[in-house]
Amino acid sequence: MIRSIRADEWPAVKELRLRALRDPVAHLAYLETYDDAAARPDSYWRERAAGGAEGASGARQFVAEGPGGRWLGTLTVLVEEAGTTDWAGFPVERRQGHVVGVYVRPEWRGSGLTKALFGAGLEWAWASGLERVRLIVHPDNGRAQGSYRKAGFAPSGRTVPLVGGPGDHELEFVLER
Repeated sequence: MIRSIRADEWPAVKELRLRALRDPVAHLAYLETYDDAAARPDSYWRERAAGGAEGASGARQFVAEGPGGRWLGTLTVLVEEAGTTDWAGFPVERRQGHVVGVYVRPEWRGSGLTKALFGAGLEWAWASGLERVRLIVHPDNGRAQGSYRKAGFAPSGRTVPLVGGPGDHELEFVLER
């Protein structure tokens, strides 16, 4: 079952995020480390869950819930408003979604969960009036790029510089409504 998270599910949000940050390609997929995330107080995780929970307007986190209620994967869509700047300092020209935090447990990869999570995220984005949805992916993360292409995303041609030294960048993929 794919559904939005509830604010009181912050312990599960924390557990799945920490698991994602232990993935062998986490250094390519996420902009934080396991150690940094594990050191955050519970108040951070409560706020994070509330900000992406059912009923929140600025973001929505979806989970794939399996047998026994175990969370098998997740995806979050952040709303970026036209006229603002994004996390990298680029101007946001249109009201859009930004997909972050995509993760599926290794034993469930290839099962269709990623596609289902994207389906729920995109349905919410379009129902929320977003004009396009984008995501940022590392050039060396071929597995993620393949999943994103299957979900309908394509490279926009924009590169996003990353903190960490010259030449460090990611690629923007977009899906127009």
